[in-house]
Amino acid sequence: MEFTLDLSLVRGILERERLRTRDAIRDMGVRRAFERTQQRHDALIAAAPDYGTLACRPGCTWCCHFTVDVRPAEVFRILEFIEQTFMAEERTRVRAEVHANRVALEGLGEEERATRNLQCPLLAEGRCSVYPVRPQTCRNYHATDEAGCRQSYEEPENLGIDPQFAPGVYQAGGAHVEAVSAAIRDAGYDVDAYELNGALDAAWAEPGARARFESGLKPFLSLSGEEVPDEFDDLAPSS
Repeated sequence: MEFTLDLSLVRGILERERLRTRDAIRDMGVRRAFERTQQRHDALIAAAPDYGTLACRPGCTWCCHFTVDVRPAEVFRILEFIEQTFMAEERTRVRAEVHANRVALEGLGEEERATRNLQCPLLAEGRCSVYPVRPQTCRNYHATDEAGCRQSYEEPENLGIDPQFAPGVYQAGGAHVEAVSAAIRDAGYDVDAYELNGALDAAWAEPGARARFESGLKPFLSLSGEEVPDEFDDLAPSS
């Protein structure tokens, strides 16, 4: 799907969100700063002029069976939410399903993962159980026609399906993610991408993962992250 890039919108978000996140990291630490960015992320998407064209609705869960990449700040935000809000029985269920999914995906490349349907362990009774702290990938993933999402679910090996998305929502969300990631990276923290199940499992299983992240180290000893290229890098401010 082709669209015209809104240079003013993207440049404004890149500059504003990078500065706001940088200052928040300095004042309150990386985890609390990231929490604030999630609220702004949702507001930016909701303010996009084509937000009303989205077909995404509660109970639509096709995309909850696709693999998701996350950054460490998101992982520890999700774990904190689970620790604070889940009952013990639900925490046990999620941990077991996370580990099973990690084992099922172990050794698969990015393209192989893209052709596998695997229900997210955080999906409960047709709803995202961590919706307020859901990953950036989930916040940005959207469609203006449910049919494409359903087709991707029903034909997981068909990587040629062209999704119908809202350009304004896509640009606002994408620019925000890049700006926040740049600010976190500039502050010395890991912003590599990790598969969701593997990262959650490692964070639970490896003592000190959270402390390593907050010290500026790679948090997961058993995982290798992937650097995510910036789509709007040529539009970002130089400092």
